[in-house]
Amino acid sequence: MEKFAWVNLLYDFYGQLLTGHQRKFVELYYGQDLSLGEIAGHCQLSRQAVHDVLKRAEGALFKYEEKLGLVNRFLEQRKKLQQAADLLAGEQGETVSRARKIIAEAIELF
Repeated sequence: MEKFAWVNLLYDFYGQLLTGHQRKFVELYYGQDLSLGEIAGHCQLSRQAVHDVLKRAEGALFKYEEKLGLVNRFLEQRKKLQQAADLLAGEQGETVSRARKIIAEAIELF
């Protein structure tokens, strides 16, 4: 997974653990795709200050995932649900149809 998508996913899980400034800058940079210069101008800071805050935020997100592993567990569960759905894809019957529907709903929750 590319870094941009990975940081967004980490932010979804651990964003509330960041400081207010870190959350704001991650949202602007990764969520709204603003450049460092645009964020710096908007917040009346230097590009270097924005860069430093973003690097600390990324480091914190990576550390949370390293310690807690919630994102990897989430991705593994989603993968297993998709495998179960694939196994049931060619099968027929009311019970199998219900199982496929339940799995599809569970995958959508992710």
